[in-house]
Order: sequence, then C-alpha cells, then structure tokens
Amino acid sequence: MRQGNTASGLPRRRRAEDPMASYDRLPPALRHWLAQAALPWSPRSALALWRRLAAQVGKDPAAILGRLSEIEARMLSRDRYAISAKTRAP
Repeated sequence: MRQGNTASGLPRRRRAEDPMASYDRLPPALRHWLAQAALPWSPRSALALWRRLAAQVGKDPAAILGRLSEIEARMLSRDRYAISAKTRAP
C-alpha cells in the first residue's frame, strides 16, 4: 500500500521546521494578509519580504501591507500574461 507522495519520482525536500509553527510566529498583520492573499505565499518568503519592506518603508504595518499588495498584484499581472501567451501559441 502506497502512502502520500511515495509514488513520486521527484526529489524530496525536508523542512527544517513545521510550516504551521512558522505561520503562527508571523506578525498578526502579516498572518491576516496571508489569509486573504491570492497567491500561496510560504511563511518564510512572506516574512523575508515583510522584513525587507519594513526596512524600506518603516515599521508601519499599513504601509508594509500596502506594498505587499502592490507586489502581489504585479506578480498576478505577470502570471496572467504568461498564461494567455501559452494559450495563444499554435
């Protein structure tokens, strides 16, 4: 009997820690934003971006969240063009 992804030939990645524990340690404003986000952000990448933006725009959570939303919107617009270009290819 096979369980989980044992049938996959892809290399496995071991996580250094529990992803839910990482999510629980995020700042509350970032956790709320991630719950509403359109893209599946990892807690690790979201926190790294949060810290980088905090260094740029200051510690105001509203300013950081605004920039996060702008970044996500740009990523979604790029993805939309990539998908439409694939569907138009002969």
